[in-house]
Amino acid sequence: MPHKEFDRNALEIRPLAEREDRAFIETDHVSPDEQPQPFSKEAQRVIDEAVERLLAARAAGKSRMLAFGAHAIKNGLAPVFIKLIEDGWITHLATNGAGVIHDWEFAFQGHTSEHVAKNVAAGRFGIWEETGYYLNLALVVGAYRGLGYGEAVGAFVDQEGLDIPAEEALVAEIREKAADAPLEAAAAADLLHAVRAFSLRPGRMDVPHPYKRFGLQAAAYRLGVPFTSHPMIGHDIIYTHPMNHCAAIGRAAQRDFLLFANNVANLDGGIYLSIGSAVMSPMIFEKSLSMSQNLAIQQGKHIDNHLMVIVDLQESHWDWMQGEPPDDNPDYYLRYCKSFSRMGGAMRYLSADNRDFLLALVRGLENRIE
Repeated sequence: MPHKEFDRNALEIRPLAEREDRAFIETDHVSPDEQPQPFSKEAQRVIDEAVERLLAARAAGKSRMLAFGAHAIKNGLAPVFIKLIEDGWITHLATNGAGVIHDWEFAFQGHTSEHVAKNVAAGRFGIWEETGYYLNLALVVGAYRGLGYGEAVGAFVDQEGLDIPAEEALVAEIREKAADAPLEAAAAADLLHAVRAFSLRPGRMDVPHPYKRFGLQAAAYRLGVPFTSHPMIGHDIIYTHPMNHCAAIGRAAQRDFLLFANNVANLDGGIYLSIGSAVMSPMIFEKSLSMSQNLAIQQGKHIDNHLMVIVDLQESHWDWMQGEPPDDNPDYYLRYCKSFSRMGGAMRYLSADNRDFLLALVRGLENRIE
């Protein structure tokens, strides 16, 4: 007998407007003009090294990648990120599924970050209509259009809506492409399922985003800077909604992973900044670097001159320039240090608040180009 799946259609899904949130972008955002808290001399040396590498990498056309956890968005840092990409310092942004959600909720309604414990007890955590409905639909439509995860959401915010194909057109497309373009046919079938299941009307679906000036994904889409998302099934609140369709998420996330890996392939002489990402950033980086080394070695090359600057709050008592500590040392279990220390190149670890680090980076770059 087949195992029974959970029926998401039976959930009582409440309007997002009923949710109590803790972060409000208009009052809580960080302006790129703000000043950071002072750093120690040792920490400032790491920041200065990052600034120098950003300058050299931009001059040489090398990758300047910035991966971050969702807290960087909840902390209101989108305006600082936006300045970095507007000024041409960062060529790639990467985050997890939660980072996408917080950024979208800020752009859509101006606030995010619900009370998790209280809402789990009430059976309401993550079970909200607009976040689940619109983000999942944006991903299904985006996958159909051949967009990545972050790109699909960025386009949705920037264009303040979606274009929904007619059911008859999707059926015809599936039939036409099934033999010679099966992946495109499958993406059309995913969208057809959503059109039928939710009785979507063909044509323009307008979805205003009154706070889109704070939307980092929208800014990246507008500026043509890759913004990739690297989700895990079931990790994010959008998986609670019946609109969720993981096949479409997989299509979009696969594109994002390969875009990320392609930028890692150009990292020799470049810089990789990882801010507040304990799992996602080190995990996707090590696979991407391994693939990139594979191709480089086939061409008689090797990626060795890459600087990795890792920033998190946890203090480390190990000198990571010596390599990784033995497994009886607690620092061995700092995944975001240990993984990057194995990646060749040069790794620097800085224990700092992500707001102060990014502001110090902006100040340092401004001082160097004045």
